[in-house]
Amino acid sequence: MEESEALGWRSVGDLVGDNPSAPVALIGAPLNERSLTPGRCDLGPKAFRAVLPRFSTYDVETGVSLETAVHDAGDVPLKAVSPADAFAPVRDAVAAQGARALTVLIGGNNAITRPGVHGLGLERVGVLTLDAHFDLRDTDQGLTNGNPIQALLEDGLDGRRISQVGLAPFANTKRAHDKAKAAGISVRMAGECRARGLAAVVAEELERLSDLCDVLYVDFDIDVIDRSQWPASPGARPGGVSVHDVFAATRIIGAHAKVGAVDLTEYDPSLEIGDLGSLTAGRWFCELLMGFQSR
Repeated sequence: MEESEALGWRSVGDLVGDNPSAPVALIGAPLNERSLTPGRCDLGPKAFRAVLPRFSTYDVETGVSLETAVHDAGDVPLKAVSPADAFAPVRDAVAAQGARALTVLIGGNNAITRPGVHGLGLERVGVLTLDAHFDLRDTDQGLTNGNPIQALLEDGLDGRRISQVGLAPFANTKRAHDKAKAAGISVRMAGECRARGLAAVVAEELERLSDLCDVLYVDFDIDVIDRSQWPASPGARPGGVSVHDVFAATRIIGAHAKVGAVDLTEYDPSLEIGDLGSLTAGRWFCELLMGFQSR
């Protein structure tokens, strides 16, 4: 028995470990190269794991305890690796967990999203992003954290199988917006998410994608959260969606039967203020697991 359990405190960290038969896998993807904004997103997986013992498995609001075991598959070795060279290792790490119901990829910058999607199979997947940005920058200068969606379109992913939720004003270009519309991407703005509730908008897009795809991949670019509540990403802006709405949407995403993989990207512990980023990421994981457990 873990010491925390002996003291009556069973933590979410106690659920994560070498659990080969677990239905959920955790993979670290500490990619930091070719980021448009300098930072230390490579520190994300280590900081994420370190914060999990601070969370109880018990949800006092619902009276339900988390019991879902998580297999920690370790980190993909990505130190000083470019997004192009990271493609195969990240894709293969996700594909290797294909027998599990859910794979959780902790970044690392947003360039891990493209190989993560490929890990589920490009021909069968739909992609939902929670992101302040389109990530449709041109790829002629190489792969970066600013163009994973553009790269997926160029790989052959049908734009109708992409939903982008939480796009922020004055954080994107008209050209990117025009690209999204031309590709048939479903675009939902941050203002609508605040007015109607992020969870309601996400539920609609999950159902839309479910009608088109066999399996869903969800990219949580964490800079979708208002910067006052989430300073730990260089791309976060004032006026983003609330952290409470992200938690509610995350539980819905975790509960959806077709969601096979998710990632958490653009989490930079070097920008922490009083552990706010790590604690937010840890709570996000709790909500994801609680949603999954309700399947």
